[in-house]
Amino acid sequence: MEVPLILLGVIVVLLFLFLHFVPVLLWISAKVSGVHISLLQLVLMRIRHVPPHVIVRAMIEAHKAGLNNITRDELEAHYLAGGHIERVVHALVSASKANIDLAFQMATAIDLAGRDVFQAVQMSVNPKVIDTPPVVAVAKDGIQLIAKARVTVRANIRQLVGGAGEDTILARVGEGIVSSIGSSDTHKTVLENPDSISKLVLRKGLDSGTAFEILSIDIADIDIGKNIGAELQIDQANADKNIAQAKAEERRAMAIAREQEMIAKAQEARAKVIEAETLIPQAMAEAFRTGNLGIMDYYKMKNIQADTDMRDSIAGDDKGSKK
Repeated sequence: MEVPLILLGVIVVLLFLFLHFVPVLLWISAKVSGVHISLLQLVLMRIRHVPPHVIVRAMIEAHKAGLNNITRDELEAHYLAGGHIERVVHALVSASKANIDLAFQMATAIDLAGRDVFQAVQMSVNPKVIDTPPVVAVAKDGIQLIAKARVTVRANIRQLVGGAGEDTILARVGEGIVSSIGSSDTHKTVLENPDSISKLVLRKGLDSGTAFEILSIDIADIDIGKNIGAELQIDQANADKNIAQAKAEERRAMAIAREQEMIAKAQEARAKVIEAETLIPQAMAEAFRTGNLGIMDYYKMKNIQADTDMRDSIAGDDKGSKK
C-alpha cells in the first residue's frame, strides 16, 4: 500500500510541475478567446522569466477591444524593460473607446518614463481640478490681496514624456496671479473684476512645455490682507526719525566736547594767571632789595589797587540796581 501512495505522490508532483511549465489551461483560455499562441511559446516565456498569465490576459483584453496590432513580442519586451503591461493595455483600450489617438509605442514610452499612462488617459477624458495654495500679491495702492484659484487641466498625451508636472503648473499660475494683481492700480479693481486675473493668466500660455493642457483658471476666493504701503511708509518714517535723532545726538556730543575744550582752555589760562600772580610778591621783594621800589611807591600802588577794587564794586552795585 505504501508504494502506490508514494507513486501517486510522485505523479501529482510531476503533474504540478508539468502544468506549471506547460500552462495548458491558460493556452485553452487563449484559444477560446481567439488569441493565437502556442504551448511552446508559453513554455519559452517561463524560461525567459516572463509570467505567461500576464501576457495572455493582456492579449485577450486587447483582442476583445479590437486592438489586434499588439503583438506578443512587444508585450514581452515591455515587461522585460520593467513596464506595467496591464496598465498599458488598460490605457490603450480606454483611449480607443474615447477616440484618443494613442499608439502602443507612445503608451509604453509614457509608462517607462514613470507616469501612470492609464491615469493620463482618464484625465484626458475627465479633466482634473487642481487647487492652488494661497497666493499673496500687492496691488499698486499698497493693499495686500490673498487669492486662491482652481485650475482645470487635461492631460496632454504628447507631452507626457519629458513634460513638466503639476508643480510647474501651480508655480506658473501663482506667478501669473501675482503679476496680474501687481499691475492693477487699486485692489478694488481686482475685487470688482476677479475674472480679469483669469483672462490675463490664460493669455500667457502657462501650459507650454508641461504634461497638461490648461482648460480654465477660476478665482475661488480673494481676501484682503495687510496695508503694505502704509507699513512701508511707517517704517521709512521711523528710519528717518532714527537718523535725525542720531544726527542730533552727534551734534550735541560735539557741542559738549567743544564746551569741555573751552573750559579746559579757560582753566589753563586761569592757572597761568595764578602762576603769574604768585610771581608778583617775589618781584616786589626783589625790587625792594635792589632799591627799584620804595615804600612810598608801594603804598601808592596799594592805594591805586584799593581804589580800583572800590570802583569795580560800585560798578557792580550799579549794574545790580539797574536790573
